[in-house]
Amino acid sequence: MWHLGEVPLFAVVTATIVTIVHMQDFCQKADFECQSQDLSASAQQPLSQSVNSRWNASVLNLIQNLDHFRVSNEKLMGAFPIDEMQGNSVRTVKNCIFSESIPTPLKGPLRLVAVSKDVIEGLLDLDMATTQSETFLQYVSGGRRLPESQPLTHRYGGHQFGYWAGQLGDGRAHLLGQYTNRKGDTWELQLKGSGKTPYSRSGDGRAVVRSSLREFLGSEAMHFLGVPTSRAACLVVSEEPVLRDQFYDGNVKTERGAVVLRLAKSWFRIGSLEILSQSKELDLLRWFVDFRKLLNFVIEEHFPSIQTNDPDKYLAFYSRVVNDTAHLIAQWMSVGFAHGVCNTDNFSLLSITIDYGPFGFMESYNPSFVPNTSDDEGRYSVGEQASVGLFNLEKLLDALRPILTAGQQRAAETVLKGYVDIYETRIHHLFKAKLGLLGDDVEDDYIIAFLLKMMEDTQADFTMVFRELSEFSAFQLHNHNFTQAWALEDLSSHGLFPDWLSVYLQRLHRQVHDNDVRQARMKGVNPRYVLRNWMAQSAIKKAERNDFSEVELLHRILSSPFAIQSSAEAAGYAARPPKWAQTLKISCSSGSMAVELLPLINRT
Repeated sequence: MWHLGEVPLFAVVTATIVTIVHMQDFCQKADFECQSQDLSASAQQPLSQSVNSRWNASVLNLIQNLDHFRVSNEKLMGAFPIDEMQGNSVRTVKNCIFSESIPTPLKGPLRLVAVSKDVIEGLLDLDMATTQSETFLQYVSGGRRLPESQPLTHRYGGHQFGYWAGQLGDGRAHLLGQYTNRKGDTWELQLKGSGKTPYSRSGDGRAVVRSSLREFLGSEAMHFLGVPTSRAACLVVSEEPVLRDQFYDGNVKTERGAVVLRLAKSWFRIGSLEILSQSKELDLLRWFVDFRKLLNFVIEEHFPSIQTNDPDKYLAFYSRVVNDTAHLIAQWMSVGFAHGVCNTDNFSLLSITIDYGPFGFMESYNPSFVPNTSDDEGRYSVGEQASVGLFNLEKLLDALRPILTAGQQRAAETVLKGYVDIYETRIHHLFKAKLGLLGDDVEDDYIIAFLLKMMEDTQADFTMVFRELSEFSAFQLHNHNFTQAWALEDLSSHGLFPDWLSVYLQRLHRQVHDNDVRQARMKGVNPRYVLRNWMAQSAIKKAERNDFSEVELLHRILSSPFAIQSSAEAAGYAARPPKWAQTLKISCSSGSMAVELLPLINRT
């Protein structure tokens, strides 16, 4: 018989527990009630219903003429120094935050292959009919500038795989401008794959169909899972040839270029501050002015709860970023998401998920899961993400030190020490929600930890174990009949499963009158569908033959990931993954991405 007290806690992140001295408030509810009601509703119903219910009353107010759609970079250009040189020539850029750079139009013919109605209507106030026009196609492919748009590219640096990489920047992205919608929310519109910029290094500034489809589907899927993220409005595919060494073996092939129109409240990242900090020795006065300008702008625009005249505002800002980054990574872990490239240049100052590259959702539970075949050492494995987050926050503090007093630096170090507790507390609440546990019980940590350990031992599917636990009543679980639940059937092969199940059912039994409600609550936080790499790859293979039907299907299904959908079931999206999915990994570099089918003998 398994005795809980005799077994050590299987930690999600191995770290010494420290006392939190200074941290922001965080949601302690046992589900995703931290999210807006708007998001929760949209995640539970079909996309068309959620969008229509929000906008039917004011559909006549949607912009039907693109000549009336205005974006502007005036605020950014007025706030920050702009590169004295213009044009897209690759160079070392100094003494600025942005460079002016014009997108290079994709060569036609062009095809709009994916559109997010939720973004087009809900965030950009555009009538969906406008997306069918040639004008729209030109705007979102870089062939024509939006009215009043002065495209910019952002200069930033970053620590990549633990080492300072120097100047990086928007190597294949152009910031078209800021748009303030009728709700008063401001979004920054950016084209990705839109050609060379001063920051392209040796790349061609293009994105290919493979990476662009993953960016579009990945960011929208994460949004509907309730994870803070950038959004994707649409995807345009061209016939422009783009050369890529897909498997990094010297075998260069021709692929097609593509552009994604993506949105975020801000694209500033830890590397935005790092590049300025690294240059302070060259021109201390200019660095001091530019650094404060950027930091003040971010605080004033995106952290309204921080008073601009507060002498500790930079400390308060850092505390918020520490808190929110811990929350973000905890949410990644709760849905089995691995970013793949957690460099400081890919970590948003607003703590949203950005820069979708070699990401992946875990299938078999494995803390060592690495979606990026270029990550030989597993630095960015799913189980290391929280630790990497701590590393990145340390680098952010290093960048901030010159503008903090000695006392503020000590306080910031204390804030950073609290990161582990913030993360572990949030993980605890998220996984309790996934298991339908209410209140506090001394056994909860053990129930969670041993479930994960059994999942690892049996290679049980992360997403479907939690989902199938949601779909079974306590009576059904007690009867151990899992023939219609393939993930639980795998899990039940573990020798300790009966003991764990007994403890879990006893814990649920103590939640009086909660059984029916428990299942519904768990279904609301445990998705039935996530963007597995094999699903994306299947859609990519069809797209390469100009069949984008599976892209459309995936987009529709992933917009309601918690609801059972007949089309998803027919496609096998909740079934056991195909054998070939076990060998699927994603590779990335500054100029390309590749899907690699590794031999079974080499899989991790």
